[in-house]
Amino acid sequence: MKIYDLKKIYDNFTLHIEVLDLPPGKMYGIIGPNGCGKTTAMKIMAGVTQPNSGIIDYEGLSARDITMIFRKPYLLHDTVLRNLLYPLKLRNKQPDDDYINRLLEIAGLHKLRNEYALTLSGGEQQKLSLIRALVFSPKMIFIDEGFSNMDIESVAFFEDYILKLHKIRPTTWVIISHQLSNIKRLCEHVFFMHEGKVKTSGPAALLLTEPDNDDLIRYLQYT
Repeated sequence: MKIYDLKKIYDNFTLHIEVLDLPPGKMYGIIGPNGCGKTTAMKIMAGVTQPNSGIIDYEGLSARDITMIFRKPYLLHDTVLRNLLYPLKLRNKQPDDDYINRLLEIAGLHKLRNEYALTLSGGEQQKLSLIRALVFSPKMIFIDEGFSNMDIESVAFFEDYILKLHKIRPTTWVIISHQLSNIKRLCEHVFFMHEGKVKTSGPAALLLTEPDNDDLIRYLQYT
């Protein structure tokens, strides 16, 4: 995905991304203070929100290749299993029963497969949202604070699982998180946003240990 001169204008805020290049098959992080435009940028990239102007080159990806996991899961008023199968239904794909069972076991939801999804705890709903994003093997996954409702053990487990999946089948991941531990463990490249713009970017290991921007230095000091 490549972005050129993208703008989204609100009454008191303007998002302006001059250039953003996301070569496929890598894991990217977007960090920055609240209100800097991270979620707006991600929603535009995922096709959820339309920009006022600019060019987004999806380089052959269609909407059916992309999924997004939100901080607050959006679940159907239906069972856990039917929520999990919904992306496959939308794409006219037949479910692989073994893979479905494996995902439910990974999330600890196997015994809850026939329960009403909205009765799950916040952490369980977040796990369901995550495995639902994986069920159709997307080519690009956006996560906006997707680990925020999980306990520490579940976060560590899913981080490990995502890394293992990524080795087997490299997928493009774009992750927003205020927990820099998530970014450090998962992301190869990081973009730092401030006041609606991408101020700096670079390899995660370098940018987070040797920041080259005053706003980023202040952000890291208080995060």
